Amino acid sequence: MTDWQWFMIDALQALAAGLLVGGTYGLMCVGLGIIFGVMRVVNFAQGDFMMLGMYVAYYLVSGFGVLSFLGPYAAPIVGAALAGPVVFVIGALLHRMLIARVTGARVVSAEAEGHYAQIILTLGVALVLANGGLILFGSQPVSVQSPMSRESWEIGLVLFNQARTVSFVIAVVVAIGLYLFLTRSGVGRALRAAADNPIAAAYVGVDVDRAHRLAFGLGVGITAVAGGLIASTQSFQPYIGFDFVITMYAGVVLGGMGSILGAFWGGLTIGVVQQMSTLVLPYQLQNTTIFVVFLLIVFFRPQGMFGRVWERT
Repeated sequence: MTDWQWFMIDALQALAAGLLVGGTYGLMCVGLGIIFGVMRVVNFAQGDFMMLGMYVAYYLVSGFGVLSFLGPYAAPIVGAALAGPVVFVIGALLHRMLIARVTGARVVSAEAEGHYAQIILTLGVALVLANGGLILFGSQPVSVQSPMSRESWEIGLVLFNQARTVSFVIAVVVAIGLYLFLTRSGVGRALRAAADNPIAAAYVGVDVDRAHRLAFGLGVGITAVAGGLIASTQSFQPYIGFDFVITMYAGVVLGGMGSILGAFWGGLTIGVVQQMSTLVLPYQLQNTTIFVVFLLIVFFRPQGMFGRVWERT
């Protein structure tokens, strides 16, 4: 084959890898998108909740072997799924004890002051989680052992890593399920009401603080599921959250702040751009390419791909 044909094969392989990685990125961005969309909170601890999801999956599958009876193929998938409810509970408790004091109806009339406190508080939570994780889990990188991460399906000339393919399918299913939950259920409508106008929602009987607690728990829980899926394809340590939180915010902004569908597509776009950039740039410059695309989209469409221009009253 000619050099051009080899380049096209490499491009198809990079595109396939980008879509698979981007699906998991999209899921973690959806978790952050829920928190910002409902609560208008910039949660700098989101990456560290993802780290907690990774370690929950690791200890369920490899550390304590709780799920070993499921076998090496099913256990990592179930471990990633169970990381969501565990981190959901942690997030809901943390919201009740701390986050609720600087969010909700009590700070609506003091929007700017509330945001300052939220930023400082979530930064503090991020530091506590990262350093607490270092004390509890140690600094040694670990991963969830799965034979799927070393095996691939061959479709034509393109190889699809099994672990990443399964993660992509799970990410799409979870994102669709969440979208249906938010648009079709009564609880979902209450969450959207609390997001659009918390004062009006309180007048019609919506418990805004409870809606925010549910949104925060859902947001960190979904990102934890994404973390559990990533844990079977790469090693991690307690400070890995910082590496991903920038990717999450870039995906949410790309898709459109407050748009759940946009957050998923934003994460998917980042995955594709990241992998395609390896065709022409060194591995170390992957993130540079992401931010170049990010700046271009923000420049030409400031509200993001799926966002809309709006002004909150």
